[in-house]
Amino acid sequence: MKPKPKFDYPIIELLQERWSPRAFSDQPLTEEQVLTLFEAARWAASANNEQPWRFIWSLKDGSEKYQKLLDCLKPSNREWADKAPFLMLTLVRTTYSTGEKNKWARHDLGLAIGNLTAQATAMGLYVHNMGGFLADKVSEHFNLLDDIKPVTMVVIGYIGEISSLSEYNQKREMEPRTRKPLDELFLV
Repeated sequence: MKPKPKFDYPIIELLQERWSPRAFSDQPLTEEQVLTLFEAARWAASANNEQPWRFIWSLKDGSEKYQKLLDCLKPSNREWADKAPFLMLTLVRTTYSTGEKNKWARHDLGLAIGNLTAQATAMGLYVHNMGGFLADKVSEHFNLLDDIKPVTMVVIGYIGEISSLSEYNQKREMEPRTRKPLDELFLV
C-alpha cells in the first residue's frame, strides 16, 4: 500500500485514503456496486442542473463493449488497466437542452467523478482516471452524437499485487503521493 502523505491541514479520512493505483485485483464488482457509484455521480451539482455527464462502461466480462473500451486505451495504460474489473469512458454533452453551448460541461463531469470517487473510496474501491486514450478509437467504436465528447477513461476495482506491474510501474506505484504547496495554488 502506498504510504500516506503528510497533510498540512486536517481533511476527512475518506480524502486521505484516496489515491490512484495501477495494480488492480481481478476481484469482480457487482452490478449493484457499479450502480451505487453511478448514483453518487448522478447527484453531483451541475450548471442549470443539466447533468451533462455521460458514461460508456463495462464490467470485465469479455463482451464486445469491454473489448472496444480496452482498445481505446493507449498501450501504456492498457498494460495495467486490463486487470481491473471495471472500465469506463467518460463523456460530456457540450450543449444545454436549449441548444446553447455548455461551457461548464467538463467542470460538471469533474464534480460527478469526484462524487463517484468518494463513494468508491467509502466502499473500499480504488479509481484511476486516465487521459491516455485514443479519441479516434472512440469515434471508430462508438456512434456518438456531435455534441457528445469523450473526456477521460476510468478503471475501478480493488487493490492488486504490485508484482503484476512492469518494473517501471512498480516504481511509480511506490512513489510517495505529493501535491504542490497551497501557496502555489493561490493567484494574486
